[in-house]
Amino acid sequence: MSGIKIRGTGRFAPAKIVTNDDLAKIVDTSDEWITTRTGIQTRHHCTTETHTDMCVGAARQALENAGISPEDIGACVGATFSSDYLSPSAACMVQRGLGLPHDAVCFDLNAACSGFLFAIHTMECLLAQAPRKYGLVLGAEILSRVMDFGDRSTCVLFGDGAGAALVEWGANYPSLHAVLGCRGNSEVLYVPGVNTAAPPHVHMDGQSVFRFAVEAVPRCAREVLDRAGLTPEDIDLFVFHQANQRIIDFAVKKLGIDPARCPGNIERTGNTSAASVPLLLDELVGGGAITSGQKALCVGFGGGLTWAGALLELA
Repeated sequence: MSGIKIRGTGRFAPAKIVTNDDLAKIVDTSDEWITTRTGIQTRHHCTTETHTDMCVGAARQALENAGISPEDIGACVGATFSSDYLSPSAACMVQRGLGLPHDAVCFDLNAACSGFLFAIHTMECLLAQAPRKYGLVLGAEILSRVMDFGDRSTCVLFGDGAGAALVEWGANYPSLHAVLGCRGNSEVLYVPGVNTAAPPHVHMDGQSVFRFAVEAVPRCAREVLDRAGLTPEDIDLFVFHQANQRIIDFAVKKLGIDPARCPGNIERTGNTSAASVPLLLDELVGGGAITSGQKALCVGFGGGLTWAGALLELA
């Protein structure tokens, strides 16, 4: 068996913190309405920071925490749909910003809120054939720039940020046992593209997303466990995409796990899409909640509609 382990993590959160009371000044809402329905209290919004700034900052921190040099990187995969450019990719800008080798494979993928887990499984496959066995996996979004701040059903949910993981491939490392899936849908959760006349704002049918998520998260987690031949009791922590606290609570109940084994940070970050899982991972690794050899079962879900799960282990 071969696979990857996490050697180091990093994060970048914009300096500006936006509270629920701040949003209540520009849209018909309140701190009580947002908190009770979502669990969100604050989120970060970019002002002068760029998407590239966030990616480079998170990736540099992951390299430093792993003790790995940029010249050792064999690939860099970015998960995002809100980068500074349609082209070049965010990963290419990280290559330039950090001085990664010119032959490092660098590209982005878009699986919305599932993107980081799509990217880390892609990295697992890439590094198996790469001459250098270290890779950078990024999840980053500037969602404040695709918000309609007149729509209280969406603008209160999302935040900006970037998370990164420095991973190492090893012939004796365990597989991620990744589960990836999609159900093509451009009505429930979408952002219009550049080839449409519609403004590039997030559109969401909240009830439909909720119904999808509370079914997809526990199902995906169970499929990962089945592939790995494990039970929920074998997992140290469950790391779920931070979209809505009620969705997480439903998933925890369906899986029959102790809520204490499913930590979160949604109250401080909001929904950061592809950045959500790596931001939480960095928080848990940095705080010592995940240590060497421990297993974290991660699940993401979102626009596409997509879902993804993987079993991550810290080296």
